[in-house]
Amino acid sequence: MSDTSAKNTRVLVMLCALVAGMVGLSFAAVPLYRIFCQVTGYGGTTQTVVNSYDIPILAREVKVSFNADHAPDLPWSFEPVQRRVTVKLGEEALVYFRARNFGDQPITGTAVFNVTPFKAGPFFSKIECFCFTEQTLAPGEEVEMPVTFFVDPAMDEDKTLKDVREITLSYTFFRAKE
Repeated sequence: MSDTSAKNTRVLVMLCALVAGMVGLSFAAVPLYRIFCQVTGYGGTTQTVVNSYDIPILAREVKVSFNADHAPDLPWSFEPVQRRVTVKLGEEALVYFRARNFGDQPITGTAVFNVTPFKAGPFFSKIECFCFTEQTLAPGEEVEMPVTFFVDPAMDEDKTLKDVREITLSYTFFRAKE
């Protein structure tokens, strides 16, 4: 094998390894980004907690609005039972979302969530949520799914959040991957 041929083979192997690495990183990017957002609260990702018993309740109130969507390939209806609640910082609240399967077979869905304004995401803490697990609905089944949350009173100490009077919690349901 000539010297040029050996160099070309080495370049080809390196380029193939680079392409394989890029493909691998593209598959890893979504889970890594989700973990990053959950840890930092970046992009409106909420925090999760076990309970709020030791959290003080402040006088400051915020309105929390709810939004619900679903992917076009998911034959479900999905909506908040309550469109809006007003809570004090640190106060635990319980709301429900309603979902119904209009398909002719059981379907499993998974919900992703977001909080706006994004800067409020690290202060929005969920204790219980249907989004923590996949949801399976039988044909024609309708369920009400709970979300228990509170807005961390530490939000009151953040000067960049003094103007926040309303927070929107949004969910989008997708068909779970099988």
